[in-house]
Amino acid sequence: MEEARKLEANEMTKTLPAEGTLHMTAHNKSYKYAGRSGSPRSALMQSVRQHRPAASSVDYTVTPLTEVYGSNVFNRATMRALLPKSVYKSITACLDKGERLDPALADIVANAMKDWAVSKGATHFCHWFLPMTGLTAEKHDSFVTPTGEDKALVEFAGKFLVQGEPDASSFPSGGIRSTFEARGYTGWDPTSPAFIMEGTNGKTLCIPSVFCSYSGQALDKKTPLLRSLEAISKQAVRLLHVLGNKAVKRVSCTVGPEQEYFLIDEAFYLARPDLINAGRALFGAKPPKGQEMEDHYWGSIRERVLAFMQDAEFELYKLGVPVKTRHNEVAPGQFEVAPIFEASNVACDHNMLLMEIFRKTALKHGLRCLLHEKPFSGINGSGKHNNWSMADDEGNNLLEPGSTPHENEQFLVVLTAVIRAVNKYGALLRASIASAHNDHRLGANEAPPAIMSIYLGDKLAEVVTGIISGKADDKGKAKRVIEIGVSMLPEISPDESDRNRTSPFAFTGNKFEFRAVGSSQSIAWPNTILNTMVADSLQYVADAIEAETKKGTELKKAVQAVVKKVLTENERVIFNGDNYSEAWHKEAEKRGLPNFRNTVEALPSLVTKEAKELFTKQGVLKEDELESRYHIMLEAYCKTINIESLLTAEIASTMILPAAIEYQSQLASAIVATKAAIGGAQITAHESMLRDLCNKIGHLHGAIDVLNSYIKSSKDDDEGHSDVYTHARYYQERVVSAMNEVRAAADELETLVDDSLWPLPKFREMLYIY
Repeated sequence: MEEARKLEANEMTKTLPAEGTLHMTAHNKSYKYAGRSGSPRSALMQSVRQHRPAASSVDYTVTPLTEVYGSNVFNRATMRALLPKSVYKSITACLDKGERLDPALADIVANAMKDWAVSKGATHFCHWFLPMTGLTAEKHDSFVTPTGEDKALVEFAGKFLVQGEPDASSFPSGGIRSTFEARGYTGWDPTSPAFIMEGTNGKTLCIPSVFCSYSGQALDKKTPLLRSLEAISKQAVRLLHVLGNKAVKRVSCTVGPEQEYFLIDEAFYLARPDLINAGRALFGAKPPKGQEMEDHYWGSIRERVLAFMQDAEFELYKLGVPVKTRHNEVAPGQFEVAPIFEASNVACDHNMLLMEIFRKTALKHGLRCLLHEKPFSGINGSGKHNNWSMADDEGNNLLEPGSTPHENEQFLVVLTAVIRAVNKYGALLRASIASAHNDHRLGANEAPPAIMSIYLGDKLAEVVTGIISGKADDKGKAKRVIEIGVSMLPEISPDESDRNRTSPFAFTGNKFEFRAVGSSQSIAWPNTILNTMVADSLQYVADAIEAETKKGTELKKAVQAVVKKVLTENERVIFNGDNYSEAWHKEAEKRGLPNFRNTVEALPSLVTKEAKELFTKQGVLKEDELESRYHIMLEAYCKTINIESLLTAEIASTMILPAAIEYQSQLASAIVATKAAIGGAQITAHESMLRDLCNKIGHLHGAIDVLNSYIKSSKDDDEGHSDVYTHARYYQERVVSAMNEVRAAADELETLVDDSLWPLPKFREMLYIY
């Protein structure tokens, strides 16, 4: 055991110049600095001070961005240069028109892809896919093939490009197949470009792929997303044709996911077992300074953080990820990056790459990137604002209202369909972002509540109200300007509506911003559900307009009648006010809008009769595929809470409680010594401190016992956990509340125990020292 501890300490050793060496284990068991024993806290602070690399490795004057951007992507420019014209034409038809790619072309494409990748230093290739873990997966294979004559060839046949065969038994399937049924297949997704991922000692060609079972069921997040994009294109094209726009052949969804994250010094991270294993701090008293000064948002970016951002952006540019904006976020230690809009499927892949690159790049700067939705209590958590829109094959945004939205028939019809979708399928939209992580964030005054509603802004709300009442103002309003009051400054032309950061689904000019998506979550699943429910509403509206015209109604009047009817039936979901307010929660209940406050309440919406009919009708998921996702998400919830509960009990028992008892012993000894020194006189203040400390230690001890009993019970088959939903509900109702009690008791002790004895880095340090 002692040898193992030495190995662990050596793994985490930080060398300090001249003055000595700090040996730091993950559990803060022992520290040595300059040959002397020191307190964990002072040694940790020294480590942070001495290891703060700030310089970026990027020199943009040597390598222009125009040459860097997309240099590691097998993109259109590269294909145009390397492929025969006929093959390139077939691929662009696949990308632009959704046509099926001829399998006979696979060998030609694979050979060109291999030559390009090898010329850039790649030695291996992999099918890169998105299993139901919510992460990415890959299995690397070498381009090298032995010839049998002590030599080797570098080759990559088309069959290896088109299809791979990973073991499917170890990936989540939600009961869709048995464990012994191990065969699964990955298949090349030509709509998302292949790319080269650089490692420390080599490069790998990554081929974005789908993942399915031997029986053809989708075992990933990409396949349903691609199906939903086909569904929404089909229904949108049909609706546009009904409206007389016959030229449109295809409609795509565009997405721009804003990514929030935290950065902390790696030394702090390695001293927090909860951050290492759960991604969030399970303990921590509120710091004296949080975010109340409002001084971090858009503040000057610290040099070390800016260096990290520059290096990460450089790597992302090589991968063709169009990151555009970077800034400090509201909470201390929190930041945001935002990209330009892309096709939904590509945007999803790029966001997964972004999270991976951020994690890797942070390590190079002695930092750790935290993507958890709520790594620190008491301050804002992190989200991923999913900016979503639709565009036809001519590049026209279907959600662009123009200067006179009341006269823009096509826009109003599409807007009406989206409003119906959110109202009718709001419970599904809520389920799409449900997770144990996101439960900590939704509903607080930092993120949208769990009630799905739509914000339209004043002008559009007036248009909708006018249509419903039949008193639309067709004159519109003159565009106003903002007078700043300083003569040398220009006038500002405001947008048509203000932003509403409290709304979960807000119209922001020419797109909808789905603000409730979690920061660590893949955007594939929320967009799959959003696309599917909008496709259904587009079909509903098209059917209704066609039914009216078949009665002999003029098209314009048919459109007006259908839009008015659908808006009237779905008006309840529109809310332009403060979604944080208690008044809105009461009003939403009156309107009959669902309010699922946690994951366990939200997920059953996925397997209702209505949900199954929706997904099967639109060809996105079969019933067993939908049920499997329901089970996987419940299982993930149970596993997450189980890990957190075990960590909570262990850290409280082996780190916090011993530190508190040590301080109790020191305080008691000090009282005895003081009394002896002054002749047995009463020292009331000291004794009061000791009594208070003893009571709080007892509270913590009792809370740990309760938590351990619930953990044991959660694994006991006799408790009646006959299905995964019942098990998840038990975790939510019993285990989570018990964890909270342990934390509350521990956080109280943090404010009492001698700082030098406290075994965990505190929020006041982690959030400000980086």
